[in-house]
Amino acid sequence: MNEIRTRQHLETVVRCLPLVLVPLLLAASTFPGEYRVPWIYWVLAMAASLVFALGARWPLPTSLAMSALATPMFRIPAWGLSGLVPFLGAIALVDVVRRTHRTAAVVLATACWAGAVGFGRWSQHDPTLSRASLVLEVSTYVGLPLLLGLYLRGQRQLAANLALRAADAETRRAEAEQRTRLIERGALARELHDLVAHHMASIVLRIGVARHVVAEADPRVRAVLDDVHGTASDALADIRRLLTALRDPALGEVALVDSDAARTEMEAAVERVRAAGFDVTAEIRTGVGGLDAIGRLTLLRLVQESLTNVMKHAQPGVPVLLTIDSVDGGIAVRVRSAAAGRAANPQAGHGIIGMRERAQLAGGRVTAGATGSEWIVDAWLPNGENRA
Repeated sequence: MNEIRTRQHLETVVRCLPLVLVPLLLAASTFPGEYRVPWIYWVLAMAASLVFALGARWPLPTSLAMSALATPMFRIPAWGLSGLVPFLGAIALVDVVRRTHRTAAVVLATACWAGAVGFGRWSQHDPTLSRASLVLEVSTYVGLPLLLGLYLRGQRQLAANLALRAADAETRRAEAEQRTRLIERGALARELHDLVAHHMASIVLRIGVARHVVAEADPRVRAVLDDVHGTASDALADIRRLLTALRDPALGEVALVDSDAARTEMEAAVERVRAAGFDVTAEIRTGVGGLDAIGRLTLLRLVQESLTNVMKHAQPGVPVLLTIDSVDGGIAVRVRSAAAGRAANPQAGHGIIGMRERAQLAGGRVTAGATGSEWIVDAWLPNGENRA
């Protein structure tokens, strides 16, 4: 917005310049005792500068008026710099060609300017010169503004097209990012349902055991246990039906509740990268028991996605370092690899967006980017008691 306002202010200043420059040109062309600019030339010149300054909103009428004012000025003998004033009409023609796409308007403005130049210059044409020289002169005074206007119009259209394409690309990028976030949220929701189903199954099992242990208890206690057991069983059945509808076969089962299973899966991910030909060093300096179930799932997904990105973008054989450590009441993860072969803007990749979304939902954060010759992914997840 500021750029548009700056451009508008600049155009206004340029439009108003003739109001200052024209009197200076006329005054500079006055030589006492030798030449004095005729008063009619002063009137026509100031009228032309005023029309030019006020005609920004109406390029075609302004061009026609400038051609009409230039015709008598061309016919009046001018001395020195005062002879430049009629050529404000050429600038007005450039403005018409630059701003309008109507062929008829361009043809009309060009014809009027050509007529003004031809008729005005004819009276001052040296009879010893051929008419071809006059035609060449008129063609130059008309052709150059026309070509310049066409060039500026092309540049203006190109800039508009580039801006449109950039806006369209930004819209598509934002939509793709939003879809990625929704997909990641959906995946996390499915994993949450898996975890809830796991806990519900445990509750149902324990209530069933309690019913057998207190078989001789007060009938009212057994009635409460039976009711809780039935409600929990119904809830577990509903969750399992929901999981069946939501399940994405590509995701596989989620049974990563304890820290040992999470560590086993992370080590398996490291081995897959090694098998692909990468020199992977894994330094897991802490356990993940401090994370809750969602934190452990998120940690695993971040490690898996980071290592998958290494296989996608880096060359086999490059060194890869995975470190997991306790930092600031949480778990910090860092994956370092060679940055060669990566896209110019890898942050825009769906994998990075998904990792950030998942980490934010777990109360953590993810940063990714090139540092020198390395590509580094840093993530931090809070322990269960520290998550807001």
